[in-house]
Amino acid sequence: MIIGYTNGYFDLFHVGHLNLLRRASALCDRLIVGVISDEECQKRKGKTPIIPLKDRYSIVSEIACVDRAYIVDIDDKLLEWKTYRFNKLFVGSDHQNTETWNDWEIKFKRLGVDIIYFPYTHEVTSTKIKLKIIDEAAKI
Repeated sequence: MIIGYTNGYFDLFHVGHLNLLRRASALCDRLIVGVISDEECQKRKGKTPIIPLKDRYSIVSEIACVDRAYIVDIDDKLLEWKTYRFNKLFVGSDHQNTETWNDWEIKFKRLGVDIIYFPYTHEVTSTKIKLKIIDEAAKI
């Protein structure tokens, strides 16, 4: 059985998120998805998601192609692998060839885990949605 894993903030859930989950699901028998906590987002990105964690978790866990969702309090891929023993790790191409992900590739290759990069959806992102909302609100 091929177990796939990905995680994310999934703030202002949009088609880019859905595309990532659909593509990931098509390449594994079971897809596990971590929804990163507000605290971890604040720590990593310096901002808190707009949509509350319980709602982001509810959205992701109800998507048909997601077999299991859980809340990620500490974004540590190796710890997540020890818990779920996934064979494939899915991530957006915006992380490819970065120092961090080059290191992850070495670590996961030793464990027999393939890292698969999906095309990043540049035309729609949570940040762009937030900016559009702010722009539209300014017109009112």
